[in-house]
Formats: sequence, structure tokens, C-alpha cells
Amino acid sequence: MTTQANPTFPSTKPKILVARAIFPEALAKLEESFEVCSNQSDKILTPEELQKALSEVEGALVAGSERIDASALSQATNLKVIANISVGYNNFDVPAMTAAGVMATNTPDILTDTTADFGFALLMATARRITESEHWVRGGKWDQWSIVNNPLGMDLHHSTVGIIGMGRIGQGIAKRGLGFGMKVIYHNRSHLSDADEQACGATYVSKEELLRTADHVVLVLPYTTQNHHTIGAPEIALMKPTATLINIARGGIVDDGALAQALQEGKIFAAGLDVFEGEPQVHPELLKCRNIVLAPHIASATEKTRRAMVDLAIENLFAALADKRPPSLINAEVFST
Repeated sequence: MTTQANPTFPSTKPKILVARAIFPEALAKLEESFEVCSNQSDKILTPEELQKALSEVEGALVAGSERIDASALSQATNLKVIANISVGYNNFDVPAMTAAGVMATNTPDILTDTTADFGFALLMATARRITESEHWVRGGKWDQWSIVNNPLGMDLHHSTVGIIGMGRIGQGIAKRGLGFGMKVIYHNRSHLSDADEQACGATYVSKEELLRTADHVVLVLPYTTQNHHTIGAPEIALMKPTATLINIARGGIVDDGALAQALQEGKIFAAGLDVFEGEPQVHPELLKCRNIVLAPHIASATEKTRRAMVDLAIENLFAALADKRPPSLINAEVFST
């Protein structure tokens, strides 16, 4: 990490940490108002390095790779805010942050459509065996067009998509499914309003009915301890052998080992994953599966969206350090005290 402080004259600017590499223009904006300890090398900080860095600053920009818990905050006596460059915040121990009087923020809404686009793209690639077909061509296996001896996929049009987790992104995927004439069913911890269900053309069902009925299961729920391994061997056993499973939620929602075994044994047709348990490591058995599409957690990865995420995180940081309420404050009780 490098510090941008003047080496001769002590800075009177508030000190902040930028824990991961960000766009140079965004970093320059921060340097106008803050003494910035930046990490443009993008090396993930060890817990010890993170703890020390947080002890020296009033604010921080982090990503999902930084675990913010009581240990990380134990020496952060001047810290006021940590801004996550992500809509999810399962890397935050929010009660610990609240107890320490540290505001927690995230970047909701701005990545909804981009992520829904990618989720549907991953669904299409999985159902139609795009990755497998590309490997087939690159491997020189395509010697002629064939009715039955080319990779045959599953249709999306007029099929049933089952969405588990019906927040903004889930609703975005449902609306895209309507354009393909898909029947949309969903399971969520609570029912959508009648108006939202109508807008999505979606019908609420139990989790078990969704798994038994859907041709394509898409996971868009947040990670919590309660949601750990929402999809494991028992749930996969309920699915059709012709079904696909798509995870754009978080690693840990799916038992990756159980999924790999199911794919290898043909218990479901295929899977598409953008997130993994213990990422960036991927379960080695998943890498052996031919009937899977793998992506490196890129659902929000367009330049426009990533820039907007960084901008919102910076806006949250500026507001908190000016004693104003950040636009996307998670633990409101800290600001009100």
C-alpha cells in the first residue's frame, strides 16, 4: 500500500483507506479531500494488515474481500464509516460495527439491471450449452452439422423459471423471462405485493414446489447463516433431471460439492455459477464437470456499473465524514445516536 500524504508537512485532511484498486479518476477525487492510504496493487490485505490500516483512518472503502468484524475494528478508535463497494454486505458483521459506532454502507439499486442481464445471460448459456459447445469447436470435434450429434440444449421459451430470492434483481430476471414467454414462479421469505407480482407475471410457491416444477432455477437471495446451503443434495434431488441451476447470489448458498456430484451423475442437466464457496478458489470437482458454465463473480462487471458503484461508495464516505446521513446507510441507529 502507498500513502498519498505529504512526506514533509503533516496533513490536516481526514485519513481514509481504499482497500482495493479503484478507477484512477475516483482515487484522484478522494485525494482532493482526504489523506488517502491506497492499495492500487489490488493485493488483498491480510486480517492483520486490515486491522492496522483501520486503526489509522476515519473512513474506508472496501469490497467483499475485506471481512469487517470485531477483530478488524478492535483498534479503530477514530473510524466513523466503512463503505462497501457492493450491494451485498455479508462481509460486514453489522452488529459489531454498530457496537463500535461505525456506519456501514453499501451500493444498492445501481447494479440491478446489469446483474439481471448477466443472470439471464448465464441462464441462456447454461441451458443452450454455449461453453461446452465452444470447447467442442476449439477441440476440433465439430466435423459436420448433425441433427442428433451436436450438443443439444434445453429451451427457455415457454419453459418455467423458478426464482429463489425475489428482490429487485430477482424481479428483473422475472421480467426478462416474460419476454421469452416463460412461466415465472418464485419463492421468497415474504410475498411480493399484488402489483409487483403482476408486473413480473410471477406466482408465489413453496420452495419444494419450485424445485419440483421449475425447468430453470435461479438463485438471487442474500447470504446469511440461515441461507447457507439453501441448495444441497436434498434440494437437488427434488429437481427435474432436465433442469438447470443458476447461482448469481453468493457463494455458500449452494453446496458446491453436492452440486458437482449431481452434475457428474446426471441428476440435473446443467448449472451456471458466478459465485463459489471460498472464492476465488473453486471446488475441484466442479472443474471436472462438462455440463457447467463458470464465471468469476462478474454479474455487475460492466464499466458503467462498476464506476457507479465506486461513485456511490464515495458519496457515502463523504456524507459520513461530513456528519451527514449517507445515502445507503445500513445501520441507521449509529447515525441517530
